[in-house]
This record gives sequence, C-alpha cells and structure tokens, in this order.
Amino acid sequence: MPAVLPWIAGDARVGKSRGGLSDINLNSPNKGLLADAMTDVPVDNAARSAAPEGLTLAEEEELRSELAKVEEEIGTLRQVLAAKERHCGELKRKLGLTPLDGLKQNLSKSWHDVQVSNAYVKTSEKLGEWNDKVTQSDLYLSASSTLEDWNEKLTQSEAYKKTQETLSQAGQKTSAALSNVGSVISRKLGDMRNSATFKSFEDRVGTIKTSIRANGLSDM
Repeated sequence: MPAVLPWIAGDARVGKSRGGLSDINLNSPNKGLLADAMTDVPVDNAARSAAPEGLTLAEEEELRSELAKVEEEIGTLRQVLAAKERHCGELKRKLGLTPLDGLKQNLSKSWHDVQVSNAYVKTSEKLGEWNDKVTQSDLYLSASSTLEDWNEKLTQSEAYKKTQETLSQAGQKTSAALSNVGSVISRKLGDMRNSATFKSFEDRVGTIKTSIRANGLSDM
C-alpha cells in the first residue's frame, strides 16, 4: 500500500463531493493500480439483506409480498371490527341496555359454553362414575347400614320416647295456658262493660250525641 499511494496522489484529484468520495481521473495510465488498491474496500450491502438460508430470492420476494397482503388484510379487519363495535354500542344504547346487562349476558353465555364444553361433560361423567362407585362400595353400604341401625335404636330408646312425651306435654300445656289467657281477657272485658262506671260513661256519651243532634237541628 505505501508504494501505491504516490500514484494515487499523482493521478487523483481530491475534492469534496456529496457522498464524501474523491473525484478520480479514470484516464490515468495508473488506473489499474488504483483499481487494485481499492479491491479491499468493503461494499455497503445494508440496503439489501441476503436471503434467509434455504430460500431463493424469488421465494423470498413471494413471501414478502404475501406478508404485506396479510398485514393489509389485518388492518382492514381491525377497521371493520371497530366500526361493528361502534354500531353495536349504538344499538344497545337505543334498546336501553346497560353495561350491567351486557355483563350478565356474557356471564350467562360463558357459563353455557362451559357446560357444553368437552372438559365439563367429561368431568361430570367422571364425577357420576365416582359417585356410583362410592355408593356401591362395601364401605359405603356398611356405613349406611350402621347409621340406619343407630337411628332405629335411638328412636326406639326409652330416653328418646320420654323426650318426645315431654315435648308433647309441654306443647299441650302451652296451648292450654294461651287459651286460658284469652278466656280471662274476654271475661275481664265483659265485666268491665257491665260495670257501673262503664255504663255511666256510655250514658254520658249518649247524652252528648243527643245534644249535638238537637243543636244541629235547631241551627237548621
């Protein structure tokens, strides 16, 4: 490289250009040496990346074209979806549907979807099978029989019978006591109405009514 530089200095006119490169005299007899000296200069290929491994340039161009179409379709679908959502909101507003109604409807639909889903159906079937196995097992049948025996023994025991009799007697006594209270109150009211004080009060009320009627007729 040091031996070539004088030739470059003699045959090249250095000047500022738009890209920062020098204007070179291509008619110089030393232009071959200049070309040889510049063979090691790297070329900028950043503007165009190499095709991925395993793809030809034609395949790459086809894939890029398809990608652009798909992205364009996605953008169009988003616009359509936004317009549909606005229209749906306007319809709900006109129908008087609140966000709470929409939430209830969504929850109901979600629960229905869960119930008809394969996972829910399979789980229900499994639980039914387990329930059948449990209720038909010897341990379950033995426990049920034991509980029935205990219940029969309890209801037939003397303590249980005495308790039932005591509760029955207590209920009868309570009913009788309430009936007696009602009779006493009725008798007291009858005695009060037959008393001299009450009759005197009725006479006074009757006199007042007669006076009011008499005064009313005289005014007419």
